[in-house]
Amino acid sequence: MGRSGLYAVIAILAIALVMLAIYAYQQQQTSGPSLEVRVDEQGISIDGNG
Repeated sequence: MGRSGLYAVIAILAIALVMLAIYAYQQQQTSGPSLEVRVDEQGISIDGNG
């Protein structure tokens, strides 16, 4: 593999990393309110971020 091939592989990996970061950011922004209900020895616990 020549130098240009190595640059092509690095560029493809960089683009994939940027696309993955954008996807993760969008998933974090679009996640709606969530509700977590736990029942344990201490009773019922309700946590929500909405």
